[in-house]
Formats: sequence, structure tokens, C-alpha cells
Amino acid sequence: MTRLNSSSESIRKNNITLSPLFLLLTVIFCTCLIVSNIMEIKTVALGPLTITAGMIVFPVSYIINDCLVEVYGFGKARLVIWLGFMANLIVSLLLQIGIWLPGAESWTGQDAMITIFSPVPRILAASFIAFLCGSLANAYVMHRMRITADSDNSTGFRHSFSARAIISTLWGESIDSAIFFPLAFAGILPWSVILTLMVTQALLKTLYELIVLPVTVKIVKLIRRAETFTPAI
Repeated sequence: MTRLNSSSESIRKNNITLSPLFLLLTVIFCTCLIVSNIMEIKTVALGPLTITAGMIVFPVSYIINDCLVEVYGFGKARLVIWLGFMANLIVSLLLQIGIWLPGAESWTGQDAMITIFSPVPRILAASFIAFLCGSLANAYVMHRMRITADSDNSTGFRHSFSARAIISTLWGESIDSAIFFPLAFAGILPWSVILTLMVTQALLKTLYELIVLPVTVKIVKLIRRAETFTPAI
């Protein structure tokens, strides 16, 4: 009991508050990351372009990231990013264990399971590094723009949530693409193709967020209304 009281006192002193809504957003964030990585194996034709199926889900994590920074602050957003990274790592390791386990005589899906759930280690490592750097950059840019806007009491689009969301996403997605594609495909694809993929993915993901921006703004307002505290920046 003494140990529990000590832990509770430590949480209060460090102002650690985890509301049900914050936990829900964390779960959605981690789920989107895990699902997008699983969907990455499929390529989808988008007019003349070829994208991965995971691109449909992955930008949602950046939208949630923006909401977390805007409402809860950079510290908690960074915590969620690390949790998402760990969740992805754990799922990848458990899937590998599932592949390595000897199958029953009636099991006929081993080859399909290997094809779907056994990505090349190089691509997996590139994905993890790119996600971590891109997400942290997205959250940090959003955080710094918020501090600048608050310090000079500026108004207008340049200092609005919409501007912060778009600019931070462009930074985050650009860093994500700039890290992932060279690490994953250097020596496999021509550099001209790699550069095209980097630019295309970053712009398409940013456009994705721009299209759903009105929904994101509404979600932020709903979260602020639901929460009863003013987060520290």
C-alpha cells in the first residue's frame, strides 16, 4: 500500500494526467500505424501513379499527432509516438515468431503467411527509423509554431491551427520519405525512381491531410471541449 501511495504521489507531482479520451487517441494512433505497415505489401494504382495501400491509413496517424500536440502538448505527443514505435516493433517480432512456429499437418498457408508477414529486414528497419524521425519532426514543428504564435499574439492563417497542421505534416512526411526510400531501395531502384517516390509520397500524404483538414479542426474543437484541463505547452 505504501508503494502504491508513493507511485500516486509521484504521478501527481509530475502532472501526469491520462484521460480516457487521450488513451483512446493513443490506441487509434497505434492501431493505424500497425495496420498501415501490414497494408504496405499491396500496391494500388492511383491514375498514372502507384502507391501503397498503407498510404490510405498512415496519414491518419499524422492527423492524430497534430491533435495531440495542439491539445495535450509536445511531451504527451512524443510519448504516444514512442508507444506507437514500440507497438509496431512488438507486432513485428510476434509475427516473426508466428512464422517460425512449426505448422500443423493441416496448415497450408505457410507460404502466404511468409509473403505477407515477413518483410525484408532492411525495409522494416527503414520504415521504423523513418516513422520515428518523421513523427517527431511533425510534432516538434507543430509545437514550435504554437509557441511562436502564442508569444507574439499573432493572428491570421500563418499562425492558425490549419497552418500548423499543414506545415508540420509537410515537414514530417518529407523527412519520413527522405529517410525511408533511400534506406529501403538504394542499390535496388534507380535514384531517379527513388527521388520521384520521395516527392510523390510526401506531397500526396500532405494533400490527404489538407483534404480532411476541416474534419481535423472539428475534432480538435471537440477534444478541447471534452477535456477539462488546459494543457501545458
